[in-house]
Amino acid sequence: MSRAFVKEADGTEFDELPELVVSPHRNLVTPEGLALIQATLSRLEARLAAARAASEREAVARAERDLRYWRQRRVSAELVPRDEATEVVRFGCTVELATDRGERVGFRIVGEDEADPGRGLISWVSPLAEELLGCSVGDEVRFRGGTAEISAIG
Repeated sequence: MSRAFVKEADGTEFDELPELVVSPHRNLVTPEGLALIQATLSRLEARLAAARAASEREAVARAERDLRYWRQRRVSAELVPRDEATEVVRFGCTVELATDRGERVGFRIVGEDEADPGRGLISWVSPLAEELLGCSVGDEVRFRGGTAEISAIG
């Protein structure tokens, strides 16, 4: 390939950042999820101000891109208040499963941006949550290649 048409990087150019993809699903959020969005917006606004003050074009572009995503998530957020009636699994519930191997595992069903499976927070559109939603204590669900019984809903 000829080098005649290749621009050498001089430290002032950077690749344009791709937009963050907004989920096509409803943006259901718990009160904690809404607070997370607000905190993220505040943090990004501070980051943008600092990047502008330092004339860091790439940092400005990244903060502006991230702010577009999180502002959209704030606008589309549908707050789902905690439902104290816990006879069936709903958004925001904590569910305890008793597996066929004798282990007990707990999950809380939350919004997509709040999900953190390592902390037991699963998105309401995840396959496990979709299987759990609408179930009651005693119902069995597929889980980790076997089955599990819902032992508690909170």
